[in-house]
Amino acid sequence: MGFAPSLRAGFLLVLLGLCAALPPPAPPEMLHESFAGKSEFRTVNRRPLESCRNPSPYLSINVSTAGPLPDEAFVNVTVGGVFRPRGSHWVAMITPSNSSVSGCPLSGVNYLETGDTAKLPLLCHYPVKAQRVKSDPSYLGCKKAACQKRDASGGCQVRTCGATLTFHVINFRTDVEFVFFAGGFQTPCLLKRSGVLRFANPAKPLNGHLSSTDSTATSMKLTWVSGDGRPQQVQYAGGRAAASVATTFTQKDMCSAPLLPSPAKDFGWHDPGYIHSAVMTGLQPSQSYDYRYGSDSVGWSDTVKFRTPPAAGLDETSFVIYGDMGKAPLDPSVEHYIQPGSIAVTKAVAKEMQTGKVDSIFHIGDISYATGFLVEWDFFLHLIRPLASQVSYMTAIGNHERDYAGSGSVYVTPDSGGECGVAYESYFPMPAAGKDKPWYSIEQGSVHFIFMSTEHSWSEKSEQYNWMERDLSSVDRSRTPWVIFIGHRPMYSSNVGIIPSVDPDFVASVEPLLLTNKVDLVFFGHVHNYERTCAVYKGKCRGMPRKDASGIDTYDNSNYTAPVHAIVGAGGFSLDGFSLIPQSWSVSRISEFGYARVHATKTSVLVQFVSSGTTEIRDQFRIVKGGR
Repeated sequence: MGFAPSLRAGFLLVLLGLCAALPPPAPPEMLHESFAGKSEFRTVNRRPLESCRNPSPYLSINVSTAGPLPDEAFVNVTVGGVFRPRGSHWVAMITPSNSSVSGCPLSGVNYLETGDTAKLPLLCHYPVKAQRVKSDPSYLGCKKAACQKRDASGGCQVRTCGATLTFHVINFRTDVEFVFFAGGFQTPCLLKRSGVLRFANPAKPLNGHLSSTDSTATSMKLTWVSGDGRPQQVQYAGGRAAASVATTFTQKDMCSAPLLPSPAKDFGWHDPGYIHSAVMTGLQPSQSYDYRYGSDSVGWSDTVKFRTPPAAGLDETSFVIYGDMGKAPLDPSVEHYIQPGSIAVTKAVAKEMQTGKVDSIFHIGDISYATGFLVEWDFFLHLIRPLASQVSYMTAIGNHERDYAGSGSVYVTPDSGGECGVAYESYFPMPAAGKDKPWYSIEQGSVHFIFMSTEHSWSEKSEQYNWMERDLSSVDRSRTPWVIFIGHRPMYSSNVGIIPSVDPDFVASVEPLLLTNKVDLVFFGHVHNYERTCAVYKGKCRGMPRKDASGIDTYDNSNYTAPVHAIVGAGGFSLDGFSLIPQSWSVSRISEFGYARVHATKTSVLVQFVSSGTTEIRDQFRIVKGGR
């Protein structure tokens, strides 16, 4: 979800310019309260960055990793030689290390335009992470003291203070640097910079994730990221191999406005390296295989085991579905646009996958929330790798991947920060209709899934509308008796906010297609909670569930009346509430982080909303029918 341009345009922050870079491998995750809503790390004036006046001559900043950085690390950054510790001292991790400190134009609005109103320092090259030095509880009380100079009798003549902070770093290919600041986030000045830190293998193939290519389940696409654009390969199934095709994108591919550069073109840009994709063929449905990817010249990934989904027409399928996930740091840092529930949801889904009952994962919009800060895609891909490397990870596009004024989006909000779908389509190549036509359908087991883009034109007789009409009317119900419709923005939501969650024009245009083609179940995100409806059409309940023998709400579609809608946008972004006045069509409303677990047979679809915090089933319902 994002904020309207009329609300954003009134904000003008005068933000700042700087030089610098970053580092990091892996102990346990730390608890933190640094998610975006509480952060102060975004209000720096954009101006030439000067050194602090009269700094201590003993200042130092040291990183625990002396040599090149591994692919993942938790590194300790120690600052020392401080005369007077202050709460306004902070350390940033910045990339690339040769960032300019000469200053930046006044362009605060193009930060706020992404919808992230939290306050972090915005330098010419955006700091990937930052921490207040006082997050080391020993700092302000100078409990880590050092004597810099002694008198003739051996007594300490000059005493200074220090602190140690821990940063989580992953291999995003470009060199990094840690920078020690005074003056807080509002008026920073430069105290000390670490040396340049480089990754041991910036070309390393990383973050492999799978997707289905068609409904036969006999091929799977593997996509990964590397700093090298030469062909690599995936080796799989005990001796087979497939070569990769590498793509990339540049700042020129990003959207922007003539007088106001977007974050993606300006301070948020980060070189994506190369995105490799290779298709593994000759597979069998519902079978497990091993694979690894890379090359002898750049190295190989670990060997991973994956499973193909069931083919269309088979008796059953199981999947997990959520929207609006994003990512959060594994250290106490503040970052751009943190989604506080994302770690818990990915952990819960990983546990779900250990049961062996997850055939696919569907992530339905607002994928990484990078919104023009391109390095965030690397952190997101790293977060989902344990999930997406093992089963098909299918996606739908959302407003924070696509929308930008002048880009052709239905909505003119600049929620993508200038990415305009380019990064999304590069990292998640779905079996779509074409470039910048990210709609598609696929079948698994007893279900026909149709994925639409709520951000591209859906009006009657538009290209996407005509495609949806053809696709829905061509479903063979004897092979796939269930039709599940998936998109990002909902048709029904009882969330209340400054900006409406539901576009009545969208509903008026597309909802009749659902009824005409007897769509059974609809999943949307965008609103950050879970909500379930009755069998609804044009705001009126046409069918209510009844309790079955197990006490589960059951909708009988043997005599079809209308689709059931479910919002599953509780994947990570800060949660939304509900109207105090319930809507007549709203059956269940839950504001907790979580995901939906779905199991479909030929005659039944069971949907369970699982809380990521407790793994308890918080709502469940079933749709049944005797066949059509």
